[in-house]
Amino acid sequence: MAAPAVQKPVIAADRLGELLVREGLLTNEQLSKVLQEQVANGTRLGLTVVKMGLVPETTVVKLLARQHRMPAVDLSRFEVDPRLLKLIPADVASRHTVLPLKRDGRQLTVAIADPTNLGVVDDLKFITRYDIVPVLAGEYSMRAAIEKHYEGSEIQMQSLLQDITGDDDVELLESQEQEADVSVLAAAVEEAPVVKLINAILIDAVQKGASDIHFESFEHELRVRYRIDGALQEIMKPPLKMKAALISRFKIMSSLNIAERRVPQDGRIKLKVGKKVIDFRVSTLPTLFGEKVVLRILDKGNLTLDLETFGIEPRAEEEFMEAISNPYGMVLVTGPTGSGKTTTLYSALSKINTIDTNIMTAEDPVEYNLFGINQVQVRTEIGMSFAAALKAFLRQDPNIIMLGEIRDLETGAIAVKAALTGHLVMSTLHTNSAPETLTRLLDMGLEPFNVASALNVILAQRLVRRICSKCKIKYEPEDAELAGAKVTRDSTMRDLRFTPRALSDAKLKASKEAAPFLENLSLDTRVGDLPFFKGHGCDACNGSGLRGRQGLYEVMFMTNHLKKLVVQNADSQVLRDEAINEGMLTLRMDGWLKVLKGLTTMDQVIRETSA
Repeated sequence: MAAPAVQKPVIAADRLGELLVREGLLTNEQLSKVLQEQVANGTRLGLTVVKMGLVPETTVVKLLARQHRMPAVDLSRFEVDPRLLKLIPADVASRHTVLPLKRDGRQLTVAIADPTNLGVVDDLKFITRYDIVPVLAGEYSMRAAIEKHYEGSEIQMQSLLQDITGDDDVELLESQEQEADVSVLAAAVEEAPVVKLINAILIDAVQKGASDIHFESFEHELRVRYRIDGALQEIMKPPLKMKAALISRFKIMSSLNIAERRVPQDGRIKLKVGKKVIDFRVSTLPTLFGEKVVLRILDKGNLTLDLETFGIEPRAEEEFMEAISNPYGMVLVTGPTGSGKTTTLYSALSKINTIDTNIMTAEDPVEYNLFGINQVQVRTEIGMSFAAALKAFLRQDPNIIMLGEIRDLETGAIAVKAALTGHLVMSTLHTNSAPETLTRLLDMGLEPFNVASALNVILAQRLVRRICSKCKIKYEPEDAELAGAKVTRDSTMRDLRFTPRALSDAKLKASKEAAPFLENLSLDTRVGDLPFFKGHGCDACNGSGLRGRQGLYEVMFMTNHLKKLVVQNADSQVLRDEAINEGMLTLRMDGWLKVLKGLTTMDQVIRETSA
């Protein structure tokens, strides 16, 4: 039974071994010893030969380069640009033994130690968004260079993982984990490796500007991902045997029950990072192979409450400000989870938060603490629902009420009644557009007359990724790209349903690249003549061409004409058409303006909006 185990590495390394013997660098006896050492340590033959001191590394690299027809480099004579290290994460560099050396336009030269690992080139192209030019380097020198050049939180986490990873072939079974003694788990979570790893993940996520941390359990691995600028990025894969201790550590930090693994739980963590205090909202969910933990990072330092900086087009911003300045009525903000609805409402509240107003909010959960505002946490399990909180608010002499969400007829009816009796009510709904929000309210069972009378404005919003300002360039889109937006080069601004008012908005707050063109923009301007921008990739955006996020806004101000249509039970399409005729920008139209101004790409707009 021992023979097959030895045979596999011999076959894999036989070509290099034969080459070394043929060149007179090794004898057959030495090759046999090298192969035995290789099997014992699980390393590649080239590294084993160098470690045993039998052949210089430069000689091995030259032979491999000649064998695989690849250029080779001597890392000892090469200066590594620290800025390039950001393109390849430390764990990827360590796992695949690769090192970025030089960037030339869209080409990135990367040193690799294993010329047979063809898949790593495709992986690196996906990670870096660059065309990869592989060059060969010695594995021994590569490992030393990776340890030398990768410093900071990423390499510290990777080194920590290497220190605590052992007995990789031992896996803790699900059934055994479920029966684990709570006292054993409680002791395990206080061990230094677990505490250090969790702290490193939390601090690293904050430093990278992540909004969420996903800790996911699968059958054969764990995975940690960050959501940065709306996109998830894989960061690391902790050892599987640490699953129970890591999950329990999260639970203890957020005051959850570590013995309960069958039902979802929610909690909070407050952590001091440097001089900042960061809140983490923690949610656990039982999955097939263990619990998934998601942490929402609530960094008040990153909370922007200035509506003027959000990118709402000027006239839409004026209408929204007029609506929230009214002493009574209803203001609704709609959009999917994570589209920034709560931030918009907080910003609106900060605008009207004065010493002579009583502002009360009911939220699930309360994400940020705002000075001067009375915030209430909704707890449906004890009967403290949105409807119950709203009823209590009306006995607290409020001027302004903010509800986290209108979920049912009871809450909607009380909110409408409050808006009609002298209170300004703000809330959110999960709908796709502003006109569809009206249909949703009527479908709940609310009376059309009351809805029309109460509503001041509906704002629908989305978040798209911004073009990196450091590497923004102008380009000509392909026909296929335009087809994705359901337009051609001959489509005009009129075909995109723009009105003269919308075009005049486009000329305001334009970027310096787009301003000269927008001055001559008209309804007859062809799409093929519009300016398009993208990022070609740089250090600031890690080669993605995108950095930060930008809001798209659809502000439907309830004019008397629209109110009459609501009373007549007009459907959402009729309401949408009339609102556009009155100057409303749809999400897609607002997206086109952001493209014209060089703020985002057409691909981002297509992804987040419908025509």
